[in-house]
Amino acid sequence: MRFLSAAILVVSLAVATASASDPKKSKDDPNQIGNRDVGKCLNMFSIEKEIALGKQLSEEVKRQARLNDDPLVGEYVNRVGQNLARSSDAKVPFTFQVVEDEAPNAFALPGGFVFVNTGLIKIADEEDEFAAALAHEIAHVAARHLTCQATKQQLLTMLALPAGAVLGGWGGVLARQGMGLGMPMAFMQFTRANETEADYLGVQYMYAAGYDPNGAVSMFEKLEMLERQKPGTLSRIFASHPLDSTRIDKTQAEIQRILPSKPEYVVTTSEYHDIRERLITLENRPANNGQGPTLRRATGSGQPGDADDDQRPTLKRKDLVE
Repeated sequence: MRFLSAAILVVSLAVATASASDPKKSKDDPNQIGNRDVGKCLNMFSIEKEIALGKQLSEEVKRQARLNDDPLVGEYVNRVGQNLARSSDAKVPFTFQVVEDEAPNAFALPGGFVFVNTGLIKIADEEDEFAAALAHEIAHVAARHLTCQATKQQLLTMLALPAGAVLGGWGGVLARQGMGLGMPMAFMQFTRANETEADYLGVQYMYAAGYDPNGAVSMFEKLEMLERQKPGTLSRIFASHPLDSTRIDKTQAEIQRILPSKPEYVVTTSEYHDIRERLITLENRPANNGQGPTLRRATGSGQPGDADDDQRPTLKRKDLVE
């Protein structure tokens, strides 16, 4: 009983501290990004432990998923992601990798490990729409949603244990309940509140990185239309926070309320269009049907077998579209 009382007291103190500090104002101000209490919660994981957990889980993803191995696509996605991460509240380094999957989705693991499906790049016609999806995942990492949620789950488990089972303190309970690097994937789920906060922070990170934050609204509308056309396509992806007019309207209202207008935004770039077309072209290339490699001369190369040179993106000046 003494442990139960102590645990309840810990929770009460955490709630009281959060209320007293009231970080709401700073969270509304994109000029304070990086200097505010985003990700502050009752959390049993240090930043180092969170990164270690994410690293192990990312290795598991790489064992099970088919990663896209095109260096140009991978380098571009990582560059856009790193630019957004630098404009966020996150305190961890990030890695971005591309997965061969038709689902228009991206997902983040603790500690800054982000995976982007090729289906997401295909559905995002403009770079700001693609950036919106990455910014949303970066926001989950910055707010430490996964380890905060896992801590809450484990605290409930600990409160349900008999007093004799918690001897050895927090460390002993964590070890017995699998809160080391082998934390069950059942805890790796976002709540509706998590998704709402990621929407809110994501548009700020887009804005801070120079993108038109309305790209998030456009992306939501495309996904909502896809769900209407093919019911069930997104039900698993957005189970915790369905895409509907309320979510879209709320995002639009928040953009107007907290983000001062700028004379210009990045809506899209010629490089993004080139990379997207390259990805689509490479995925649609017919198989060789087991007849062995066919060598052909790339236009203007003068070298046999240089078949991919005409598929490389043309590097152009970034176009700002109003």
